[in-house]
Amino acid sequence: MPQNAKSHRVSDEKVSFQHIIAFIAMVFGMLMAILDIQIVSASLAEIQVGIAASPDEISWVQTSYLIAEVIMIPLSGFLSRLMSTRILFTVSAAGFTITSVFCAMATSIEEMAIARALQGFIGGGMIPSVFSAAFTIFPASKRNMISSIIGLVATLAPTIGPTIGGYLSQIFSWHWLFLVNLPLGIIVTIAAWKLIDFDKGDPSLITKFDWYGLISMASFLGSLEYILEEGPKNEWMKDDLIRFFMVIMLVGAVVFFWRAFTAKEPIVDLKTFSNLNFAMGSLFSFVMGIGLYGLTYMYPLYLFKIRNYDALMIGKTMLVSGLTMLLSAPLAGFLSSRMDPRLMIGIGFIGFAAGTWIVTGLTLDWDFWELFWPQVLRGVSLMFCMVPINNIALCTLPPSLIKNASGLFNLMRNLGGAVGLAMINTVLIHRSDFHYARIAESVHWGRQDTYNMLSELSSRFDLPSVDSYLAALQFITNMVYQQAIVMAFSDVFLLLTFLFVVLAAFVWIVKNPLDTPNSINSK
Repeated sequence: MPQNAKSHRVSDEKVSFQHIIAFIAMVFGMLMAILDIQIVSASLAEIQVGIAASPDEISWVQTSYLIAEVIMIPLSGFLSRLMSTRILFTVSAAGFTITSVFCAMATSIEEMAIARALQGFIGGGMIPSVFSAAFTIFPASKRNMISSIIGLVATLAPTIGPTIGGYLSQIFSWHWLFLVNLPLGIIVTIAAWKLIDFDKGDPSLITKFDWYGLISMASFLGSLEYILEEGPKNEWMKDDLIRFFMVIMLVGAVVFFWRAFTAKEPIVDLKTFSNLNFAMGSLFSFVMGIGLYGLTYMYPLYLFKIRNYDALMIGKTMLVSGLTMLLSAPLAGFLSSRMDPRLMIGIGFIGFAAGTWIVTGLTLDWDFWELFWPQVLRGVSLMFCMVPINNIALCTLPPSLIKNASGLFNLMRNLGGAVGLAMINTVLIHRSDFHYARIAESVHWGRQDTYNMLSELSSRFDLPSVDSYLAALQFITNMVYQQAIVMAFSDVFLLLTFLFVVLAAFVWIVKNPLDTPNSINSK
């Protein structure tokens, strides 16, 4: 090999210290944006009291954030090319930090919803920027390690969110759920402005900005997110507002897809999906979003509804998954450069399936130790999936498509979480009603067992005869209701098991990135 060629290769393997520090700052920015979803969800009851919101209104603390974020994530690719990664990330980090203070200062649900929407929209640009930077500035030899770091942050943040949220709200107050972003946000903002110099913006793109594409995308994705968030508790199409947003979503979708394929400079370039590996990687990311956000929702819900855990106790139980991810991240990074990534993804999805299969045996008495191994399997599986999925989806794309593709890839994970939560809530509601009706049929007045149970329970209450009888009846009703909920949980875990097993069978459709000519690596 000629000496100059050899030295060129060595230099390509080096990453400047400035770029490393800049990337670390970007990762911490992404951590803030992802963590802010789950850290708040664990303490909605405290926020509800603090801003005097009704039970129906408090969900907008999360819904407004998610709707705004899901619009910004795919838009970030165009904005990054227009303004440069440096300006986009700096504005996103600064805006996220400022709006966090606005959230902490909110005194009504209206103020909180507006502040959360701004926070989600502005901060949403940080997440895909980290992915595109990782596959742009780091050479192929470092990419598995970098993917492990990104994967750890993207999956660990939602898992430890309830733990951190529980501590902050109980030790301090709900305001600190947002104020905790202030010191880190300032540091990230300054570091991003001073250190990021990966690329330059193209101001000429502003003349090609597709306003119809932006409006239709916002209508489509915003309405879809609202429907998925509110649909399960409002009986879907029986609700007038759901029907209204369904029409907006369909019209927005038609215009958005038309503009995406006909505009000279579309807001989102969907042609990226013509790459098989990216399309399948996005599908895997979608399902992984169900496993990530769905199970982060299911376990705390069971512990709260059935075991009567508070936010802090739930956080301590959920910490098992977080610690497992932290410990398995180096292993995932090590194996990703030595094992076929398709095999790793298959092992990851089978691990997901094994964990959810174990929980199909859920009972009213399950506690920390019964949920220990399912959470361990979930933590390891997330890391085994995340690293190779990132590589499969993004490694075979040319550098010019990475920014756009990164937004789409992250959007699919978020949509997977939204669809998964909507599916889980719908199944829980309908299967709980189904099981309650079936159990109630066996607990009727004509059965001697029912009569004996009522008599025994009535004798335990130190109340007048009529009141003690009503108290016993209420106790049995609650017991039947709880059992029906637990059976519905088992049904959901069984459905998730089937989903993960099916996806594991699809991994061999994609091509191994190590066997595919990679435009990123060759540039």
